[in-house]
Amino acid sequence: MNRLSKWMAGGLMITDGAWGTELQARGLPPGETPDKWNLTHPEQVESVALAYVQAGSQVILTNTFRANRVAMHDCSEAELDAINRAGVALSRQAAGKALVFASIGPLGKMLLSDEIDAAEASAAFASQAASLADAGADALLVETMSDIEEARLAVEAARRTGLPVIASFAFDSGKGKDRTMMGATPEAVAAAMVEAGADAVGANCGVGVEHVVAICRRLHASCDLPIWIKPNAGLPTIEGAAIRYSTSAEFFASHYAALREAGAAFLGACCGSTPDFIRALVSARRAAK
Repeated sequence: MNRLSKWMAGGLMITDGAWGTELQARGLPPGETPDKWNLTHPEQVESVALAYVQAGSQVILTNTFRANRVAMHDCSEAELDAINRAGVALSRQAAGKALVFASIGPLGKMLLSDEIDAAEASAAFASQAASLADAGADALLVETMSDIEEARLAVEAARRTGLPVIASFAFDSGKGKDRTMMGATPEAVAAAMVEAGADAVGANCGVGVEHVVAICRRLHASCDLPIWIKPNAGLPTIEGAAIRYSTSAEFFASHYAALREAGAAFLGACCGSTPDFIRALVSARRAAK
């Protein structure tokens, strides 16, 4: 039995919610890179993880989404290593019995337009993955991807650590909002990630919960891997200087049964969500038993 199978033995696992908006609520200025707060405001970062653990999350992520040498090119390798290690340590301090899955986001440069080449991309992902693994993460989450090739490079680099690797894509484009920004379908994503050696595949960010049920079902039908689902708290709207999301925690959690039936193995919430969303999911899971 592999580690993911062992963790999922008790059924669908509840993950965490948004990090960026929670840090902003704690004072992170607009435009500032959240990852740097691992070193400058560690108590605030840990408080986000702890809030989700107290809400019932069985899996929490790390504040390391952008902590690679391409996206954070103004940082030295030593600084990036410290940021990634601190991200894992802070989530681990808050985790208790929860698992810590370390976040690896896109590089922010396009392979298809030659802004970066494959060797550079692989090296950036490998460096971050090594720091996260050495710091004691339970698994690595390659998330919010849109380009299959970039995700493949990230998964292959992450696999070299020996940890379980999840690959998650943002489906927010096309007429049915069922393609990534680069035009990849759930079926294409699932096939490519199986080939790359991912241990699980999924969808995060992008659309709201009501739209992701069909995407979850298509991913599940296209591969035998566990499915990771973490949609946004609805669509964002701008109100003055603030960004608001349209979905309530209750509406979000009302899709719990449909997502479980569609094949979700891990379920949480993304942009705009709060610990209330996780509490609502935990209540929905309890009611469904």
